[in-house]
Amino acid sequence: MPVLQARGVTKTVGSARAARSLLVGVDLDVQAGEVVAVLGRSGSGKSTLLHLLGGLDRPDTGRIIVAGHELTAQRARALARTRLRHVGFVFQSFHLIEELSGAENVLVPARLPGAPRGGEKRGRSLIDGLGLSEIAGRRPHELSGGEQQRLAIARALVNDPELVLADEPTGNLDQENGAIVLSLLRSLGSRAVVIVTHEPEAAAIADRVLHLREGRLHLAPAAGGLRLRETA
Repeated sequence: MPVLQARGVTKTVGSARAARSLLVGVDLDVQAGEVVAVLGRSGSGKSTLLHLLGGLDRPDTGRIIVAGHELTAQRARALARTRLRHVGFVFQSFHLIEELSGAENVLVPARLPGAPRGGEKRGRSLIDGLGLSEIAGRRPHELSGGEQQRLAIARALVNDPELVLADEPTGNLDQENGAIVLSLLRSLGSRAVVIVTHEPEAAAIADRVLHLREGRLHLAPAAGGLRLRETA
C-alpha cells in the first residue's frame, strides 16, 4: 500500500466570479522510498497541493490517505495527531524559532503532546548524522541558510514520519547549499518524499517528476538525469 494516496482532490479559491480552480481531480500515489517532484510555475497551486497532502488544509472534494490514515475523514484533533506522527514538513523559509537553539528547534515536535516516544534520542542522532553537532547550540540568526535548512530537515524527521513534504526547499539557498539539502532529501531511505518546486534542478533528484498545469498533474517526459517511474 502506498504511503500517500490522493484521489480526486479538488480545491477552489475565491468565490462567485472571482473563483479559481487550483486543483482539479488530482490523483497521486507515493510509495515508501520514493521521491516525487511536482514542478509548476508560481501560482500554479503547488504549495496548496502540498498543504492538502499534509493535512494543513482540506480539499473541497477527494480523499487523502497517509500511512493508512484518511486525513479527509478526520476531525481536527485526530488530524493534528496524524500530522505530528506521520508527516514531516520542510519549508522554503525554514520556520525555525529564533528564541531557541538549533537543537531545541529540532526537538520541538518531539515534545508536543501525542508525539511518539524516543524523540530526544532520535533528535540527537539526527543532529550528529547530519553533521550539525558543532552548530546545534547556536540560534538561527547565527547560522547560514544551509545550516538552518538542515536543522529544519532534522526537525521534520524527529518523530520518524513515513511521509516528508518539502515546499521549495532550496528556494532560499545558494547552489552549493541547495545541492546539500537535495542530497539529504534524496537519502531519506524508506520514507516517501514529495518536493514541490519551480526549479528543474531540484526536481532532478526525483524518481518521478510531475508537472502541475491547469490544476492537473502530468508525468514529465523522460530526460537525462531524471529517474522516472510510471505513475501508480
